[in-house]
Amino acid sequence: MSFPDRKEDQVRRMLEGPHPVLPPDLAGRAAGRGQRMLRRRRAARTVGWAVLLAAVVAFTVWAAVVHPWAGPPADTTPPLEGW
Repeated sequence: MSFPDRKEDQVRRMLEGPHPVLPPDLAGRAAGRGQRMLRRRRAARTVGWAVLLAAVVAFTVWAAVVHPWAGPPADTTPPLEGW
């Protein structure tokens, strides 16, 4: 028997064998876990957007107060030439 045929036979034997007994409440537990995962993911996304919004507001307020785009004021006067 070649290698792929042996694997196929093993799979067929596993599928024909006795199936394990599943708990009767498995579907309900799986649905509850899925709902919890979705709720956590939604909460994490909401927190992420809130943090991003707070960062944008903080940057906007900082930029409005500090004016980082303006050059620093000159501390000395330019030299006088031509007098």
